[in-house]
Parts: sequence; structure tokens; C-alpha cells
Amino acid sequence: MRDILHPSCMPDAAPLLAQEQTLGRAPKAAISAPIAPKNIWRTATFAPALIGTALLMYGLYGWLANGGMSGMEWALLSMIGATFVWVSLSVSTVGVAIAGLLARARADERPAGIVKGIDVALLVPIYNEIPQNVFGNAVAMLHDLAARNGPHRFTLFVLSDTRDDAIAAQEWQAFEDLRAHAPNSFSVYYRRRAMNTDKKVGNIAEWTRGWGAAFEGMVVLDADSLMSGRAIERLASELSSDPHAGLIQTFPMLIGAQTVFARLQQFSNIAYGWLLAEGLATWARSEGNYWGHNAIIRTRAFADSAMLPRLRNELILSHDFVEAGLLRRAGWGVRFLPRVTGSFEETPATLIDYVIRDRRWCRGNLQHLRLLGTKGLHPVSRFHLFHGAVAYLLSPAWFFLLVVWALLGKDSETNVIRYFNEANPLFPDWPPAMSHIDSAVFLVIMYAMLLTPKIAGAGIIAATPRAARLFGGAWPFLGSFTVEVALSVAYAPIMMIQQSKAVLRALTTKQDAWAPQARDARQHSWGTLIKFHWVEMVLGLVLLSGLIAGLISVWLVPIVASLVMAVPLSAFSGVQISKSAPATFRLDSPFTLREPAIVKHAMRERARLETTLAAIKHPAE
Repeated sequence: MRDILHPSCMPDAAPLLAQEQTLGRAPKAAISAPIAPKNIWRTATFAPALIGTALLMYGLYGWLANGGMSGMEWALLSMIGATFVWVSLSVSTVGVAIAGLLARARADERPAGIVKGIDVALLVPIYNEIPQNVFGNAVAMLHDLAARNGPHRFTLFVLSDTRDDAIAAQEWQAFEDLRAHAPNSFSVYYRRRAMNTDKKVGNIAEWTRGWGAAFEGMVVLDADSLMSGRAIERLASELSSDPHAGLIQTFPMLIGAQTVFARLQQFSNIAYGWLLAEGLATWARSEGNYWGHNAIIRTRAFADSAMLPRLRNELILSHDFVEAGLLRRAGWGVRFLPRVTGSFEETPATLIDYVIRDRRWCRGNLQHLRLLGTKGLHPVSRFHLFHGAVAYLLSPAWFFLLVVWALLGKDSETNVIRYFNEANPLFPDWPPAMSHIDSAVFLVIMYAMLLTPKIAGAGIIAATPRAARLFGGAWPFLGSFTVEVALSVAYAPIMMIQQSKAVLRALTTKQDAWAPQARDARQHSWGTLIKFHWVEMVLGLVLLSGLIAGLISVWLVPIVASLVMAVPLSAFSGVQISKSAPATFRLDSPFTLREPAIVKHAMRERARLETTLAAIKHPAE
């Protein structure tokens, strides 16, 4: 009999032994991977960034050390080095991507010969999601797979951790609809856990232990994931053809963007993200990373090598990076295929929704710092863990530099640090030129390097007529590029403050309750906006006062303006993009101009299912 509160429709059990990994002791390799040739691309990525940063710091040290190095000078030098090296890595990654493309280096060669069919589970873990969106996507994916009639056998599992009984009831109704509308060649199952122990990690682990033995691979999907049949088939074929692969990750492209902020993310993802992804795939090779979804994993490799323990009784939050590292530790390859098309996901609609999601990611990524000592990890896996944490720690570093630039003033008379130095020898004695020349030069250099990946990606598209036509033509594309850069520059200082707050919150508070991600567009009230952004406003007004009084360099005007305007900018982020707006301001991309067939199908299924669920909830009297 079906449990009314926790319904389930699952196949016969296929237990698979899966033990939690020991982080303090390296296991024996589960597989002897072939010796890879020397990766010159890896050297080409890291060497220029490290050499350039070392030369910069050496030059700055020689300049600052004229009067001896104080504590603040060492701190400044460290912050400049920390920010510069990571920005340099992005630039060199783009350089490697371009060089690799010119050299026709393929990081994702297609499997050759006849592909052996395998059994693959499609796993969709959900938590208090909108049922019609999840199950509408599922129907579209299964029909697209059926149309391909490939060699592999797929089974869909919706794994619910939903706590809201009303949503759970709709999930069951949507599942029954899925069974009625799914192609006959596919089996579909649903399970709602009575206790959502260890969140998504525990959900996937329970499925692996209970049913994993029946499947060679599992494609892990998020609630908003959508993949074409071609993309899913490609992943299954890659796993079948490469016995050394433990995990294969795709590059998800953003879809469904209707607001200013979502369209901004989507345009950036499609126009420039591919270049960074290509560079990462070129130098990472078998030491790639996992982003938690839109990837295929070898089930037995996962069970044997990647079951996560708790970290001092805390759940490992950003589990994906760690699972990839543990798979590689056991000898399995972790590959990244950025050229697999048809892999999609959605993005938060507003700045506030994006920041709320970012807080959770920040806490998880900072947790990775405590995992860097895990025994047996490949050096590149450690780099991925460290890089994830540094991505958030850079915001406090940028904030520190902002404070220093403000204190430097615009000349020797308004240099607060020099003023205090006369009474306190612990403060540095910097040359007056630092305040009105060198700080501005450094700011310009950093902005230029931050924009280099965007400029490179945009330049390649604008110079390629076929690619430009996908964006509506060269001139509309360049106009959208200009708007995207301007908005990105405007939102960057706000994100700096929000991520600095997230870092502080992660370091000083316990793990938050598990909250579902807001996926639908919604306008926040002015009260909510002010409460959310008051720190940026106050800081911006303080800096604005300094500008008006002539105490702060005019080079900080863009940052000051963004902080002062944080509330209206946040409100603007949620404005719906009108189809009648000029092309330049629509931030059009290939997926807004010509929606992929799988996306159109998913939207139709969502609408149909929404109508069906509404009719069940409110039957005609």
C-alpha cells in the first residue's frame, strides 16, 4: 500500500555497497589510468599568471620598501598579489583557449567505433520545487531521447526531499501525469524520502545504495536542468567508450531569462563563458571538475570512491568539487566536454535571488579550505577546491583595496594614511604619487584584465559573420556587449559588498536552514530592497561625501555611483525585458532569438501540466 504522506513508486532494489570515504588516509587506486602526455597547456596557463604576478609584486615591493615595510604595506602588497594572480589566471585561460582552438587541440574528441549500449539512470533530486517545471522538463527530455532511438537504455528517477505536503501532493499528481505521457520505452519512478537526511548528498547516496547496482551510469540533473536527447546520448556514449572516465561534465548554457539580471547572466554565459570553458577543458583534461548537475557519473566508481563523510559533524555543502576530487584520487578520470550542445539550466531572475543562492555557495566553497589537506588528492583537484574558496575571498580583498584607495585621497594633502603616519610610525610612508597616479593606473589595469575574457569572446564573435548572425548581427551584438559590460561594471561593487558579507556570515555563523532556490521572476518591494542593500548605500554615501569634499580620487566615481544606487539597480535587475525594446537593450543571444527545440517542448509541457494540476486542485463544480 502506498504511503499517503510519502508516496513512492520504485523498481525492485538493486543494492550497491557504498562506504563513506576517509579523508585522512589515501585509498588504493581503484583503476590504473593510462599515463597522459605532458600537458603543455597547463604550463601555458599557470606560468604567465605566476610570473606576471611575481614581477608586479617585486616591482611594488622595491617601490614600497624605500622607507621600510610596515604591516599595512605588507597587507597591501598581499592583497594586490592575491587579486592580480587570479585575474591573470582568467586571462591566461582565455589565451590557452584561443591557442588551443588555433592549434585544433580537442579536449573532447568523440568516441570512435561502435558504442556499446549501457543502462543509465536519469536522477532528478528536488526540494520544494514547482512541480510542473520539473516534470514538464522530464517529459520533454524523455520524448527527445525516444526520438533518437540510440543504443543506451535510460530510466528516470525523481527523488523528492520536499517537506511541504501540498507541494508533495502536486508532485505525485505530476508524476502520474508523467507516467501517462512518457514514451513507452522508458520507465519512470518517484520517491519521496520520509527524512531528508544530508540534503541532496544524502538523497543521491540513498539511491546509489538502494538501486545503483542496476545502472552503469547516472546523469545527475538539477530541478531546473534540461538536456537534449543528443546531449544525454553523447554523455552515455562517452562513458561507455572510456573505461577510465569516472565523471564527465558538460557546460550548461542558460535559458529562460526574462529579466534584466537574468538576461545579463545569459548573455555573458553564451557570449564569453564558452571561451573560459574551452580553456579549462584544454588544460584540465582528466583532472576536471564537477558542478553538481548536467553530468554523467560511473555509478560503481561513485559508490566506491566518492561517498562523502561529514566534516567534524558538518555536512559538506559544495559536495560536487569534493566528489570530483575523490573520484580523481581513486584514479578515475574527471573530464569536461564544453562542446556538447543541448545542456541547459536556468539562472536566478533578480540580483537578490542571485545573492541568496550565492551565500549558500560561499559557505560551501569556504568549507573547501578545510579539505585541502585531504590525503591523496591530485594537485589539480586541490587547486579546484582552493580556487572555489578564493572566488569568494577575493571580494574582501577588493574591499580592502577600496578602503586603501579611499584613504589615499586624491593628493598628498588628503592622503589620510600619510597624515596618520606623522603621529604613528606603524603606518606606511608612501610616496605622494601613489594617491593620484599609481592607484588609478592599478585600477585601470585591473579593470582591463577583468574585461579581457569578455573582450576576447566578443571579438571572436564579432569577427565571425556566422557567429554574429546568431546574435542578430554584428552591430546589435556589439551594442548588447556594450550594455552588458556597463551593467556588469555597475553591479560588480554591489556584489563585492554582498560577497564580503557572505564570507563574514560563513565564518561567524552556523549552517543555515535548507531553503529552496527562487526560480521564478518576482519583483521585490522597496522595503525589502532597502533592508537588503543598506550596507552598500551607507558606504556609498560616505564615499560620496568624500568626493564632494574633494578628499577622494575621482577614479572611484564608478564604484561610488554603484554603491549609492544599489537599491534602484537591484530593483532594475528584476524588470521584465520587453520584446518590443530595441535589440541592443534586449541583450539578445542565440537562445532568445531562436529557442532550441527541446526548450520549446519543455515550455509547452510545463504549460500543459500547470493547467492539468490547476484543474485537479480546483475541479469544476
